[in-house]
Amino acid sequence: MNGPYIREGTGGKWADARSVPASFLELTKPGIILSNLLACAAGFWLGSGGNPDWVRFLMTLGGTALVIAGSCTLNNWIDRDIDRLMERTRYRPLPTGRITPAQALLAGFGLTTGGLLTLLYRVNEQSALLAASGALSYVVVYSLWLKRVTTWNTVIGSFSGAIPPLIGWVAASGTVNVGAWALFAFLFLWQPPHFFALAMLKKKDYQRAGIPMLPVVKGSRATRGQILFFVSILLPVSLWLHAVGVVGLGYFMVALVLGGIYLFLAMTGWRPDREERWARLLFRYSLIYLSGMLAAMIFFVQ
Repeated sequence: MNGPYIREGTGGKWADARSVPASFLELTKPGIILSNLLACAAGFWLGSGGNPDWVRFLMTLGGTALVIAGSCTLNNWIDRDIDRLMERTRYRPLPTGRITPAQALLAGFGLTTGGLLTLLYRVNEQSALLAASGALSYVVVYSLWLKRVTTWNTVIGSFSGAIPPLIGWVAASGTVNVGAWALFAFLFLWQPPHFFALAMLKKKDYQRAGIPMLPVVKGSRATRGQILFFVSILLPVSLWLHAVGVVGLGYFMVALVLGGIYLFLAMTGWRPDREERWARLLFRYSLIYLSGMLAAMIFFVQ
């Protein structure tokens, strides 16, 4: 997150020109919260058939946002040692000392607990259980374990990122049916090519921190192959929602166009001299693709 930081001397220490609350907000990773809430909102909208209970909808988004904020804060607490080693993360609140580890740990548990209680008492038990499973997957399975030991961290870690739409769906309908699983599969498969492209762009950072991301361990060619593999599967899976009658023909057409562009981009740019440009383009398009697909789901709900 960019902000008005002020360098103090030449010792590498930074002070935040805004406030301590802004530093705590940075720990929660607002960008991740927003993208996950969009997926959660899409799940709620589809689960309600486009006719939501607005109070329950707001409670669901509020509780989910708190769980995600708490999980991201705990992720920052866990990663504070390796964040110091990477250029893109070295100025986060914990590596710079703007927030102490104890403060971050307390905030992370507090936010997560508050979100789970909100879902449990203001929405339903199923949504709280799903949120708890997502938090455990992200904090314990991914952050504490897989991220530091295996290249499978990206794929297995995608489980937690596919939970928010399930939370929204079950909050609206009280059940998880085939449409909910189609949405889960779509979000699950979207994440590996998105994060593989990012890992290619930040390969040197991950090497410096000793994190076994796929481009670091297997190289760029293997990573490009995995990106193409997942994007190829993503296109037909994205049509599943239409096949089960959750969304209309308009969504089907949007999915074909956006997915076709994504597949074309994944098949190009394999020349080594264009690798960075290709990875950046693919990363940016993946965000455009996800936003367009979620918007199409909401607009063309059956």
